[in-house]
Amino acid sequence: MTNSSSDEQAVGGAVTLGLLAAWALHDLEELATVPGWWRRNLPALRERYPAVPEAVWRRAGAVEGREFAVAVGAMAAVVASAAVAGRMTGGRSAAYQTALDAFGLHGLVHLAQAGLARGYTPGSATSPLVVVPFTLWARHRLRRAGVLRATRPRDLAVGLGLAGAATVGAHAVARRLTGATAARPR
Repeated sequence: MTNSSSDEQAVGGAVTLGLLAAWALHDLEELATVPGWWRRNLPALRERYPAVPEAVWRRAGAVEGREFAVAVGAMAAVVASAAVAGRMTGGRSAAYQTALDAFGLHGLVHLAQAGLARGYTPGSATSPLVVVPFTLWARHRLRRAGVLRATRPRDLAVGLGLAGAATVGAHAVARRLTGATAARPR
């Protein structure tokens, strides 16, 4: 007979490798919607937010489906590495916990983007259904197991910064591999 309280406190693959699964579900939505969404919505966004530099709008509109898919693949390697680190350490890995927090915050950013766009934006459907709930559930499981590190505002800022850097890096890799060029100011 096993001790049920210690079984309840174990951090298993659903918590750690589940990060990769939740991320994949979320990014499938983005893969399906990003290129077409930008083509349809870029003119209205430019008009609504004239303070955004034109170079930002050009770069956003220049990302084609192939480049975006390769960038998603590059980001998959980052998320998979963090999830495996979490699995190997029973959820204790700082890289895993930082990635988990960044994933949850990323979901909140998607919801804020949808608010600013006043409607659907790629990623905003799975954020309240998958991203945020998974993050809260996984953090709860880590807390119950006694392995959740205290999260300070600085940690959240670092997590978002690392997520942003990983995103920029993934797109740089994608541009290099697909031969795409970054939009240049005119």
